[in-house]
Amino acid sequence: MSTESTAADQLDFGYLREQADSIRNRLNRFRSSLGRHFIDKQTLIDLMVVAAVAQEPLLLVGPPGTAKSDLVLKFKDALGIGQEDYFEYMLTRFTEPSEIIGPIDINELRDGRYVRREQGKLPTAKLAFLDEIFKSNSAILNILLTLVNEKKFYQDGVPQSVSLCVLFAAANEIPEHGELNALKDRFVLKAESLSVQADRFTDLIDAGLKAEVNRSLNQKPWAEGHASLDDLVKANRYLMHLFSEQTADELNDRQRFFPDNVFREFQRIVKTLVREDRIFISDRKLVKLYKLLRVRSWLLTGGTVTPDDLQLLMYLGESPEEMALLREKVPLLLGL
Repeated sequence: MSTESTAADQLDFGYLREQADSIRNRLNRFRSSLGRHFIDKQTLIDLMVVAAVAQEPLLLVGPPGTAKSDLVLKFKDALGIGQEDYFEYMLTRFTEPSEIIGPIDINELRDGRYVRREQGKLPTAKLAFLDEIFKSNSAILNILLTLVNEKKFYQDGVPQSVSLCVLFAAANEIPEHGELNALKDRFVLKAESLSVQADRFTDLIDAGLKAEVNRSLNQKPWAEGHASLDDLVKANRYLMHLFSEQTADELNDRQRFFPDNVFREFQRIVKTLVREDRIFISDRKLVKLYKLLRVRSWLLTGGTVTPDDLQLLMYLGESPEEMALLREKVPLLLGL
């Protein structure tokens, strides 16, 4: 990671607590400002910020031409992340590991060491975007499982930490292949990016033309400098400290920031979705979902988890049918 980000990761809790409100305000200005450059994508942008602060991967699902890659590119630009810290790739079943984590270093190989030149590839990126992630082959899947879950990849058989802070992925659809289940489970949140032309035809044309002009003239009005990658890293570090803190009377994070009535509602809805609709929610996903709920509550209200935060349960679907079901059922269960 950069010197700035590494320093942020090492800051103590006292300093981060003093900075937390200003960091949160910058991130909220960032997400609101970015939302003005899209039509009906504010909910997705909010999810992207929540996932980025939590340092959990987010999957964007939708047909071609629904702004999935545009959301990521503008997100990157608005954070001021340069090309040296960004990695983007469209995966196919023919993609080779060297295209993702770097080619084998021939000089090292002559000395009997199996080392990759990872510079400019996924291991050195701080923000990455993997398009059509489920079209990758088994060799890439194995690499991604370790990289996404443990933030590591292997050099000459030795695990090495990667710089990755934010990972977004996209897919036109989510396949049903069983071999992909482990990778799908790594993405706690899967959000649909849908066409807006039916409801916002005129707005889409006007905004689309403006986007074409900006692209042609190499203008980036969305890069307004409201927040930076360093703010995301500091926010993550602050919340990790907060999660581990216990008060003098030994109250943990759940007892302090997740009211009993809301937690019971959370538990009720999860059990309902598992029992009635056969939605698979692994133990790992449930724990990570708690973290995401807390990040959302801090970002949007600065306080405790509310029933509104439980809307994240809408994004647990692992098939088009489940995504459509949750989009309708979760708000009904929440009484929204």
